[in-house]
Amino acid sequence: MADHRFFDIARRVIPQHFITDLLNRVDIVEVVGRHVQLRKGGANLLGLCPFHGEKSPSFTVSPTKQFYHCFGCGAHGTAISFLMEFSGLSFPEAVRELAQSAGMTVPQEDDGISPQVVAQRKAESVALTEVLAKAAAFYKQQLRGSPRAVDYLKRRGLTGEIAARFGLGYAPDRWDPLKGAFADYEQSELVTAGLVVHKADEDKRYDRFRDRIMFPIRNARGDVIGFGGRIIDAGEPKYLNSPETPVFQKGSELYGLFEARQAIRERAYVLVVEGYMDVVALAQLGLGNAVATLGTACTSTHVQKLLRQSDHVVFSFDGDAAGRKAAWRALEASLPHAADDKLLSFLFLPPEHDPDTYVREYGAEAFAREVSAAMPLSAFLVRHLAEQVDVSTAEGRARLQHEAVPLLKQLPEGALRTQIMSAIAATTQSDLASVAAAAGVRVRRAADVDRGRAARSHGAQRAQVAELEHRLARHLLAAPQLYARLGESDQALLQEANPQLEILTAAIAAVLSGGHEAPTYAELSPMLDTVEDAPYFHRLAADLASAEQPVGTVALSGIDEIECELRAGLLQLRLRRIRAEQDRLAAGNMTPEELARYRALAAERAALEQAASAT
Repeated sequence: MADHRFFDIARRVIPQHFITDLLNRVDIVEVVGRHVQLRKGGANLLGLCPFHGEKSPSFTVSPTKQFYHCFGCGAHGTAISFLMEFSGLSFPEAVRELAQSAGMTVPQEDDGISPQVVAQRKAESVALTEVLAKAAAFYKQQLRGSPRAVDYLKRRGLTGEIAARFGLGYAPDRWDPLKGAFADYEQSELVTAGLVVHKADEDKRYDRFRDRIMFPIRNARGDVIGFGGRIIDAGEPKYLNSPETPVFQKGSELYGLFEARQAIRERAYVLVVEGYMDVVALAQLGLGNAVATLGTACTSTHVQKLLRQSDHVVFSFDGDAAGRKAAWRALEASLPHAADDKLLSFLFLPPEHDPDTYVREYGAEAFAREVSAAMPLSAFLVRHLAEQVDVSTAEGRARLQHEAVPLLKQLPEGALRTQIMSAIAATTQSDLASVAAAAGVRVRRAADVDRGRAARSHGAQRAQVAELEHRLARHLLAAPQLYARLGESDQALLQEANPQLEILTAAIAAVLSGGHEAPTYAELSPMLDTVEDAPYFHRLAADLASAEQPVGTVALSGIDEIECELRAGLLQLRLRRIRAEQDRLAAGNMTPEELARYRALAAERAALEQAASAT
């Protein structure tokens, strides 16, 4: 779900030495334990995976390696990646949150901002979120004391439980009810946080929100950063939002995202709707994976944030002209993020329905079918462009191609862009090459295909590479106890060799940590059965059994032989890694530091090759 190019940029801004120091100072058990109930399971801790639904724990946390791994869904990583996946934080946000919990200040490289300014901004943010949290508690208390507001929510089909889950409240119908919550109604933070309006020319202060159902807006950490207020009776505006503040930017935040995280993982998509009430009402009906923009059009930042939560985003808008206009703006915001491994869809319900009323009338299953049939971004883009012109004329078709150019330029290079250009070519009775030329974008040519065929001629070499990992997996499965004899560097080498070895070594480590000295396949298979590569491990175990070498039953004399072969394979793996790094360095003009590194690698390689020839 994450954009690794963004992480690379972030890591260049935050010094690597600080990230390393931070991971050494925080305890992943404590970080994960705030969100997952963990219990002891040998040397590791076990719990139910927070990234997918399960009844039996397959999620492990290693205190010694400071690493988590789920044998069910494959999620794994450090404390930083856990916060990114669980809370939907960006890399810098996750680093900052961890640093704050460890009492560390995140340094920045070449950001031009002094430490004093950073500290001042942080103190201001803390002060504002404290004021907003206090206001949220006040509004929540006022809701309980307002039969009229409670009756309104009941008429909308909401229970007290769902109101409590979203922290709904009520702003009384008076000019200054917040005087009851803050001893100092004159404090500047109330104005800065958008809770109080100050008219300097009249020297007058009054509450921004009056006689409204209050919807707290939370950031990824769960802090209240703003509010949306809905009028109870007739009146305008129907919805009133907090103004932009140092902690709240409408173009970056989504209502309900904090509350929807688990449901998004369970349903494997995020639903974007138009209003706060839609989000809460859908959660009441069992569809807790909905979020809403904050009274503004969907932005590129919104889409980026949504795609951190799920690879599948469904935008649901009214079927009228205003709804289709909002959907088109969401499409435009989505284009730079429409990668081949993402699915962005658009759901247009009948004009008389919004998601809430549709689910109430037809049920959640019928709505799920509508979601499955939602229009993909590619179809919506081509259909919308075709509706704006007369495609029966040459002028109309030319106009369509012209309008498509800026859209195509925003799409990342890949199969999806090629497919969309092909669809435009078919609609305009043109060809792919001319559409691509008009847009100034590249498509695969015959020469590219020829290069691909040439590359496939190296298949034998790649097969030898795959064979090395296969032999290592076979040795480990034949004698899993050998993994404990390896040093940390060799263990890390195996974990990073390929996905199958990463899974196998994690499973072996988990069983060994439970006190099993020579794990059998029966002990490993419950974890290996849950992964996509389960058939591979089953075949490997069957091959060993047919060779009268069942997993974990090798005689002591045989173990020594297998260990020699395993270490020889590791040596080849290390040599391969050194050669690859040398080739990378030699491909460019080496700096003095790179030249020194190349020479050090050459010396290490010579020593390893000498050791290999002696085995």
